[in-house]
Amino acid sequence: MGQGFDLHRLVPGRKLILGGVPIPHETGLSGHSDADVLLHALMNALLGAMGKGDIGTHFPDTDPAFAGASSARLLGHVIGLMREAGFGIVNADVTVIAQRPRLSPHYAAIRASLARLMEVSKDVVNVKAGTMEGLGSIGEGNAMAALAVVLLREG
Repeated sequence: MGQGFDLHRLVPGRKLILGGVPIPHETGLSGHSDADVLLHALMNALLGAMGKGDIGTHFPDTDPAFAGASSARLLGHVIGLMREAGFGIVNADVTVIAQRPRLSPHYAAIRASLARLMEVSKDVVNVKAGTMEGLGSIGEGNAMAALAVVLLREG
């Protein structure tokens, strides 16, 4: 079992990508890669479940090779490590914490994207979101965070 967390600032001039899905919004997430906070939390959960560190270890923001990188591509690398280690995904549960935009209209697309990227059935993937009720940087609309929990099985 592994859990993951990530947080990024929202800034103008960037696309908002969550779970590999472009989401219409006036701001996007700032980061060295495409800053897909949901996939970053998911990768951290997968790496944690395998005892293989975190995304900063595997994809350091000091390495120019990862500048602007697709988080979906990075997840593919993590899934490859998981398969090499002999693990499969039992389930994945992810939560995005954002004041806006409203994410429930995008749940199905994000869920389908996650299932495709992890090569699992949509039945073992859950996506949800919550707000910060206007409190803090996330509540003020200046940042987004994500949490992820995964359960792996051997074989």
